[in-house]
Amino acid sequence: MHDHDTSERLASYADVLAGELPDTWTSSYLAPDAKDDLAELADRIWDLDLVAASLAEHPLQQAAVLSRPDGAQLVILDRHDERDGFLVAAVAPADLPDEAYRAVPEPNGIALADDPFLGAEQVAGDLLARYDRALAQARQNALGHIQPSQPDRVVLTWQPDGSIATAPADDRSSAVLIAHGFVHDPQSGIYRLSGDDTQAQARTLREIGPRLDALGIGTALQHPAGRTTPTAAPATAPPVPANSRTTTARSR
Repeated sequence: MHDHDTSERLASYADVLAGELPDTWTSSYLAPDAKDDLAELADRIWDLDLVAASLAEHPLQQAAVLSRPDGAQLVILDRHDERDGFLVAAVAPADLPDEAYRAVPEPNGIALADDPFLGAEQVAGDLLARYDRALAQARQNALGHIQPSQPDRVVLTWQPDGSIATAPADDRSSAVLIAHGFVHDPQSGIYRLSGDDTQAQARTLREIGPRLDALGIGTALQHPAGRTTPTAAPATAPPVPANSRTTTARSR
């Protein structure tokens, strides 16, 4: 039978840790009977060192997950040795393709002191910085052929399915895109406009240009290298102004 005191200790530790980390984090506890959730979580633990070695000998029986609004997650798990404290590891985003993790160093986890206040200092001073770098690189890889936009220019790229995708540089352009039907994927940072209704898509392209231009932001509409215009692309799409000018431990 699982030790209730151990469960309470892990959940309480994670709650305090979440409140002490930079930015905003929330904590949730996965009990031993949440077998499917624990199995899915174990497959996304982004580690090939300390935590991976521990999981190889002690499969995940319970865990606490810390989540940040941008999709970043950390997992707190039991430490199976003679020392007090816990282990913490980064969690790889579920919605990024496998190719996004290639050549990205694993932000391997660390052992935490039994004191959650000291543990928060350990995470903030070490793991978080490495995790944020790895996340940024993986998300950039996931963009694939989508060219990142600049503060003064939004680059819109036709996709093979007829949709249009972009990775805006700031909240000003993001707000305009959302207001005109683009859907944001928080994991990758990509905004997409469906190509299901080509007339609506063309109308959106006509409307966002002046809105962005009023903010001092130009637009550029491009095709992925080696691709021609998708057949679903609206022939009436407006021209772009000439001056607008991609395992238990994730072994990626």
